[in-house]
Amino acid sequence: MSSSQRRPAFTFALALLLVAASWVAPATSAQAPLDFKLKTTDGGEITSEMVRGDVVVLAFGSSLLGPLSKQQVQSVQELADQFGARDVRVYWVTTDSEKPQAKTYATDEQLRAFASKAGLKAAVLRDPDGALFKKTGADQLPAVVILDRHGAVAVPVVGGHDPKRTLVEALSDRLNKMLAAQ
Repeated sequence: MSSSQRRPAFTFALALLLVAASWVAPATSAQAPLDFKLKTTDGGEITSEMVRGDVVVLAFGSSLLGPLSKQQVQSVQELADQFGARDVRVYWVTTDSEKPQAKTYATDEQLRAFASKAGLKAAVLRDPDGALFKKTGADQLPAVVILDRHGAVAVPVVGGHDPKRTLVEALSDRLNKMLAAQ
């Protein structure tokens, strides 16, 4: 094989290697810790430093997703009930806007009423510009992100809604493994 024939084969192999590497990279947990500060709907705030050392579940959603939002919020509470006493912090993170002119606008009072009606006792955090949502690699709502004890995304983002499994069923194995690896 001449050098001119080997060049396309080498280029193709290199391209294939780069594509394969990009598929594998998001599944690793050797990411840098996320840095964030989010307001709660009751006037407080949660920062990345406050939750460092615990496993954190961030369930991103919007009150405007109709029945899907209610199902997600109820699943978030079930997860908090099951894992809250085991150093797992569970939050529902709304991407609803704080800007009255936005289509996705919701006040803190509206979000609290929505959460209360759905039975959510876990804290509701606001990510109105979607900055943290984007940092996690999530690309659709609803989405669930688990942060390890160092604050890094520990498992691939769980996007969408699976009507056949609850959030507890979908995440229990992963969370139990993370808690056992202390």
